[in-house]
Amino acid sequence: MTTLEKAQLWLSDTFDKETRDAVQQLIESNSPDLEDSFYRELEFGTGGMRGIMGVGTNRLNKYTLGQATQGLANYMLQQFKGEEIKVAIAYDVRHNSKEFGKLVADVLTANGIKVLLFKDHRPTPELSFTVRDKKCNGGIVLTASHNPPEYNGYKVYWNDGAQIVPPHDEAIINEVYSVKFDEIKFNGNDDLIEWIGEEQDDVYIDACIENSTYQNVGKENLNIVFTSIHGTTYTTIPKALEKAGFKKVDLVKEQMIPSGNFTTVESPNPEEPAALEMAMDLARITNADIVIGTDPDGDRLGIAVRNLDGDMQLLNGNQTNTILTYYILNEWRKQGRITGKEFIGSTIVTSDIFFDIAQKFGVECKSGLTGFKWIGKMIREAEGTQKFVCGGEESFGFMTGDFVRDKDSCGSILVACEIAAWCKANGRTMYQYMIEIYEDLGMYYEGLVNIVRKGKEGAEEIQNMMKNFRENPPKELAGSLVEEVKDFKEQTSLTISKNERKVMNDIPKSNVLIYYTQDGTKVCVRPSGTEPKIKFYISVKDTVTSEADFKDKLKSLEAKIEEVRKDLKLD
Repeated sequence: MTTLEKAQLWLSDTFDKETRDAVQQLIESNSPDLEDSFYRELEFGTGGMRGIMGVGTNRLNKYTLGQATQGLANYMLQQFKGEEIKVAIAYDVRHNSKEFGKLVADVLTANGIKVLLFKDHRPTPELSFTVRDKKCNGGIVLTASHNPPEYNGYKVYWNDGAQIVPPHDEAIINEVYSVKFDEIKFNGNDDLIEWIGEEQDDVYIDACIENSTYQNVGKENLNIVFTSIHGTTYTTIPKALEKAGFKKVDLVKEQMIPSGNFTTVESPNPEEPAALEMAMDLARITNADIVIGTDPDGDRLGIAVRNLDGDMQLLNGNQTNTILTYYILNEWRKQGRITGKEFIGSTIVTSDIFFDIAQKFGVECKSGLTGFKWIGKMIREAEGTQKFVCGGEESFGFMTGDFVRDKDSCGSILVACEIAAWCKANGRTMYQYMIEIYEDLGMYYEGLVNIVRKGKEGAEEIQNMMKNFRENPPKELAGSLVEEVKDFKEQTSLTISKNERKVMNDIPKSNVLIYYTQDGTKVCVRPSGTEPKIKFYISVKDTVTSEADFKDKLKSLEAKIEEVRKDLKLD
């Protein structure tokens, strides 16, 4: 079927007049958007879907959302026969999120499923918490995380509060794709909706404080700057910081206003220094010790602290997670809580320092595919045998304890500020504490290269790049021979010097490649599952003996990452 024929199907009476008119306009104007809007179905992946809003099969709209929700409803009615089924729904600040939230609720209630719907914007981790707290069968959040304003998305959670994983994900996907647009039940029943609001914030914040704080040292003297970057955490973080005992919190007021346009930033992503520029400016005025920003749905956090020159510096995700993990495990050890039956969670694209941290404190480090749903899966599978302590991934996500089953900026911010306060009370900075950790375990440093390729042609180019890296792996990176190639799509690990290939079947198949060199350099290559880009994660390592040594080693490791970039021809 041609793209035009697919588009013409959307001119039938199944679709409302507004949709039909928009499709007709695309056809008559012969717009280039017609091809991208209809050339494929918007992928309902293993955790949900994300895409540009608009009409068409490859866009997020009333009908693609309705199809996804009807498929989910059909599956839940099979899985929980005879039970009263409850689903919690939250949404972020994006355009149409609130309307999409009600639309999704209507489809569920039309199928006889009870809905707990937040009255206004709430962070994704609060939705994850609420699923378990309210004993729901599942949850949905309308969000596209830190994507540009034209995007929105839909994430599905199961009854453990974690995003769906096998076997539920594939089963739900099959149900979704079997739903025809004229089979969607849009006529909701408001009697089946329970509205939830600020009272749930207090329950969630109390749980964050209980699970994410260890000592009360110097909190009243820590100078904090916080920004929600126009996102959902304006509802939770200021209140949580105050309740936890932090007295000096300055807010970037212009960015505390929720907005789907993210008016003061090009990208609302705390991974990017530009997103925290206004917060950094305020920090210079207030002489802040720590700057914190969160993404629109409030699961990621970016942290900046004073470096050795006294300037505010954004930590990368691995650095933040290294500090938090080391500190938390050290507190657990002080409290006598480590018995050898504990574990931390990480991902295959995250720094290998977490294996070193785990070994130091006598716990296991489990590594899974990218995404916190896999850490959630680890927690569920370990219930009754192992205790989860904390987990993180390089893309500025962290979780403390298992009360939330997704990355959670609120709990993570409370720990980070506690560490910063404790460091300040002891005459040092959080940055110096990080260097002490590197002196203890070795210094790891990471770089991330994103190559963006949009549209149908871009998707094909990314596929070809992965094919080339798979068939023609680099032989040498930054002067060190490539010793091992891990292919998670083929589930094999090749040791080159021995020409020995082993099967890796402990992690599900995924289109990811990892190269290890003889000197410990690590490069991961993977296409993004949510954005039109291919990502290269580069990790290099060295030893460090002092603060002065750290400065020199940092320069040499930065230069080494540049060498790797050139060897991979990423310039």
